[in-house]
Amino acid sequence: QVQLVESGGGLVQPGGSLRLSCAASGSIFTILYMGWYRQAPGKQRELVATITSGGDTNYADSVKGRFTVSRDNAKNTVYLQMNRMKPEDTAVYFCYVLVVGSTYWGQGTQVTVSS
Repeated sequence: QVQLVESGGGLVQPGGSLRLSCAASGSIFTILYMGWYRQAPGKQRELVATITSGGDTNYADSVKGRFTVSRDNAKNTVYLQMNRMKPEDTAVYFCYVLVVGSTYWGQGTQVTVSS
């Protein structure tokens, strides 16, 4: 089993920044992808960003140029740096890890962008 522990959520003003972290532990062999989803009230869960073991990244159009996903392979940790945040970024953010044959999810962390 793999466990994912998230941290870094909270309240931030529009234009501010937050950094989310997600550390994976347990029976991990090769992580193919790590990344982040988010879900706002009344909305579908949305893929925010992914990163491969080689460092290739993909972003949702809504966050391109503002968010940066990165990873530390030695620590099995993925990060999401969120800059110039907007109220529409308010959501619960879930990290995930894709290994061969399985996908694992973090518990979610609340991000609220408000004045």
